[in-house]
Amino acid sequence: MAELWFVTGGARSGKSAHAERLAAATGLAVTYIATMEPLDEELVRRVEAHRAARPAGWATVEAPLDPVAALAAADPDCCALLDCLSLWVGNRMGPLGEAPAAGDLARLEGELSADVVRLVEAARGRAGETVVVTNEVGSGLVPPYPLGRAYRDVLGRVNQQVSAAADRAWLLVSGRALELPPAGPPAA
Repeated sequence: MAELWFVTGGARSGKSAHAERLAAATGLAVTYIATMEPLDEELVRRVEAHRAARPAGWATVEAPLDPVAALAAADPDCCALLDCLSLWVGNRMGPLGEAPAAGDLARLEGELSADVVRLVEAARGRAGETVVVTNEVGSGLVPPYPLGRAYRDVLGRVNQQVSAAADRAWLLVSGRALELPPAGPPAA
């Protein structure tokens, strides 16, 4: 059974580059599961630049709303790189509007938690490693608007759930990777 690896850090910390190095180092074919929705010209250019920078032999699957299904469908013998949870959570929160109702947030958070269980199960069922990238949102200021606070809270809990299940985890700071110790037992 292959391992689940978790890579987190702030914006422009080097997360994706580190995850790509980890994936390449497995020596396996790589399936890159992308969650970015290029909704404007600047994002289209970013996506194109990211694709061009990846090794030519890597397969790319665009899965902005259901990367779990993309992971489950990927060749089980390849290394799967899912980049990233933060965009996926944002994509799923978008339809809730700028001031999501508490009930809608609770429903979405329940769905995301179940999806993370499926993601971990899919990763555990693979022969190749799974590398998951996300933004660390707990180190910044409390956002001044409801949607920002809701996003921080939901993504923070998704990150904790995936990190707790991961075999290995790294925090990226200014391009430097710090391997994190294994998760301890759940709090009582």
